[in-house]
Amino acid sequence: MPKKEAPLAELGSFLPAGSLDDVIAFLLKYKVHLTITRERQSVLGDYRNKHVHSNHRISVNGNLNHYSFLVTLLHELAHLLTYEKYGNRIPPHGSQWKKEYSMILSSFMSKKIFPQDVELALMKNLINPTASSCADTNLIRVMRKYDEKSERHLVEELPYGALFKIKGDKIFRKGDKVRKRFKCTEMSTGKVYLFSPVFEVHKVS
Repeated sequence: MPKKEAPLAELGSFLPAGSLDDVIAFLLKYKVHLTITRERQSVLGDYRNKHVHSNHRISVNGNLNHYSFLVTLLHELAHLLTYEKYGNRIPPHGSQWKKEYSMILSSFMSKKIFPQDVELALMKNLINPTASSCADTNLIRVMRKYDEKSERHLVEELPYGALFKIKGDKIFRKGDKVRKRFKCTEMSTGKVYLFSPVFEVHKVS
């Protein structure tokens, strides 16, 4: 998906029903420059604070399902709200950000926008919000139910010894689980890497 600006009239096609008006209100109030970009596996969204000659800038991956898109956007809006209050004087995902994120997410959850399973996962996430929704394995599993069908698998879904590949031509063999991650061996070099159980990969026959 090519990188593109997000006209407000088209934004509704990326969001769950019932959320568009409130999202637009935030974007207009803080003059946010929103960009919808192609998939980035290591990050779902990004925030850049305003400068003298530019507005706040937020980017969100356009391949996300409606609920993931909204949660990612709210995550980045929380960075904006934190910046408005504290500038760059605080940690990016410290207590101040967690407070802003919890408040803005709770306000959208009160509108019953999310399915029950997603809402429950988000409520658990709000106890101690992670720096990235990519880091909350339970939330990823629940959100993934609402993705379009894909040929990709989670590492935890593959049987022991299965071969898989990620971007590029590197092929790995799944090994034992060590604490929260799986030891996987790169076939061409024999090097061992640790993979998150919810990392998406392509199974090799």
